[in-house]
Amino acid sequence: MKKAIITGGTGMLGSALIRLLCEKQIQVLVLVRPGSERIRMIPDSEYVTIRECDVNHLLELKDSIDSDYDAFFHFAWGGTHGDARDDVMLQNRNVQATLEAVELAHSAGCKTFLGAGSQAEYGRVDGIPLAPDTPVHPETGYGIGKLCAGQMSRILCRKYGIKHIWVRILSTYGPGDGLHTMVMSGIRQMIAGERPQYTKGEQMWDYLYCDDAARAFYLAAQKGRDGAVYPIGSGQVRPLAEYIRMIRDAVDPSIEIGFGEIPYYDKQVMYLCADIHTLTEDTGFVPEIPFSEGIVRTIKWYRETMI
Repeated sequence: MKKAIITGGTGMLGSALIRLLCEKQIQVLVLVRPGSERIRMIPDSEYVTIRECDVNHLLELKDSIDSDYDAFFHFAWGGTHGDARDDVMLQNRNVQATLEAVELAHSAGCKTFLGAGSQAEYGRVDGIPLAPDTPVHPETGYGIGKLCAGQMSRILCRKYGIKHIWVRILSTYGPGDGLHTMVMSGIRQMIAGERPQYTKGEQMWDYLYCDDAARAFYLAAQKGRDGAVYPIGSGQVRPLAEYIRMIRDAVDPSIEIGFGEIPYYDKQVMYLCADIHTLTEDTGFVPEIPFSEGIVRTIKWYRETMI
């Protein structure tokens, strides 16, 4: 891989992937929303070119991008949290944008298309790791949209002879994470000296540091099988309360945590673990950064950047 295109490069995972591609001296064209306030998340590198384009207007670039790119990484997606997850019109536009991303990848000469799916495609699965062939029963517009985007973009890639990889991302964290997530909202509250409130924290979850996730994306694009679906996670679970205590201990061990003071959400996912055996067999991916190390890096980034 010598040249790549990426959407969603201002997000945590997109920016982590850009950093990795730059380390490998791969030229990266980053397509960003006009006027994005998060453009600062994109690494300042001689290997990066930034071009403004709304994700819903990608086809406008077809005649102005060179046709010598190797891979297209599609991470841009609107309505990822809150009530927007069930905004079906918005989620439908995300599906359309994914298909237009494939069209742009084709016109740019890309031989590989990697799209970012979600664990939400599975719905609630109790007690077993999520594998590529685990039955899917999405319960939100977001999950349905991601599943549709993955399946339809696979058809379009097959039409154009483009290798199609779909990664279903579980729980990731790290520098640049959104402030609404469990990890980052906890860091923000604890650093501010506030007493955070949580559910009982009995959920068994799988967290993966963003730099490990970026390596998984890169390896999947390079070595993954055409048509493959790869769940992305660490492959290990622990109670959510344990993650929260590790965050607290890294910020200030004296902070009191309000466990059990918030009820579980409707349709709460209680077990979330990625089965990464197929990903490892196909690409050699193995997570390298334990949560204890990744959370220290994340807290350091927050202190230096957000305060």
